Amino acid sequence: MAEKQFVLNTSTGELSATLNASSNATHTLLLAHGAGADHRHAHMASLACAFEENNIATLRFNFPFKQAGRNRVDSKSVATACVIEAADYLKKNLALPVLIGGHSFGGRMATHAVAEYALKCKAMILCSFPLHPAGKPATDRADHLKDVSTPMLFLSGTRDKLGSQPLLDEQVRKLGSPHQIHWLDTGDHSFKILKRSRHSEIDIYTEAAEIARQFIDAL
Repeated sequence: MAEKQFVLNTSTGELSATLNASSNATHTLLLAHGAGADHRHAHMASLACAFEENNIATLRFNFPFKQAGRNRVDSKSVATACVIEAADYLKKNLALPVLIGGHSFGGRMATHAVAEYALKCKAMILCSFPLHPAGKPATDRADHLKDVSTPMLFLSGTRDKLGSQPLLDEQVRKLGSPHQIHWLDTGDHSFKILKRSRHSEIDIYTEAAEIARQFIDAL
């Protein structure tokens, strides 16, 4: 990967960041991390690698709580401010159409930034959108999605305990076109698969990135 590590200066302080951008990139994706691990986690790196192979550059960064080594996630106001400032960095420094999203908590905060602060981008790529806590099916975390007009692609595993397939399917159906959902066979919240029962022979990260590529090409 064409990887550049640097410090992203934000209103909340200095945040470690990584930019993966090959010379063939046609879009750049703000890929915000989840609640459980920082932007350098293997899952985030695997996502970045797969997107880069499909000519989608990625910017990953630490939210302040991970930068400080805390476990408790940042408030919505702090997290959305970081998303907005990271997106602004991309718009100023890369002459490519911007996509915004992330994994789990990061993707959810990205949708709040777009819904509540009119953050502009070409599309949103949401990996493992956390519709509800594990074992507590609910849909209130999707209430704001009706205010997102930007095309959203949801990439979720069929074993994701934070995103019941029937419930998330119904929420995306209600949103209607151009929003879409793609289910990754046997994937869990972190895209771990069941090798013996998975029908697809394609690597789950490759599958997710290829679907994202098709989605943005069709817009």
